[in-house]
Amino acid sequence: MNEITVEELKAKIDNNEDFQLIDVREPFEYETSNINGENIPLAEIVLEQDKIARDKPVVIHCRSGKRSAQAIMLLEQEGFENLSNLRGGIIAWRDAFDPDMQVY
Repeated sequence: MNEITVEELKAKIDNNEDFQLIDVREPFEYETSNINGENIPLAEIVLEQDKIARDKPVVIHCRSGKRSAQAIMLLEQEGFENLSNLRGGIIAWRDAFDPDMQVY
């Protein structure tokens, strides 16, 4: 499984790279804090796969990296080959860049 660090993700954002960011946490978690990804909860990821790009890189994240890894495994079974897991999830993002961020 491809992984990306929070530093690599921040560089993609800062460089305005063309990629999609998907947050697979629950809506209440997303409302508490997010990094502007599209919220598609893990339980809906296969049903909502048409919202996920196949023609550009996609970074998937959750709170710590476990649910996003599950999402990637499910999506790879559906034929996706352009996915990366955010190592450490939004907790790693908070620790690296935004220590005041509330993470549920």
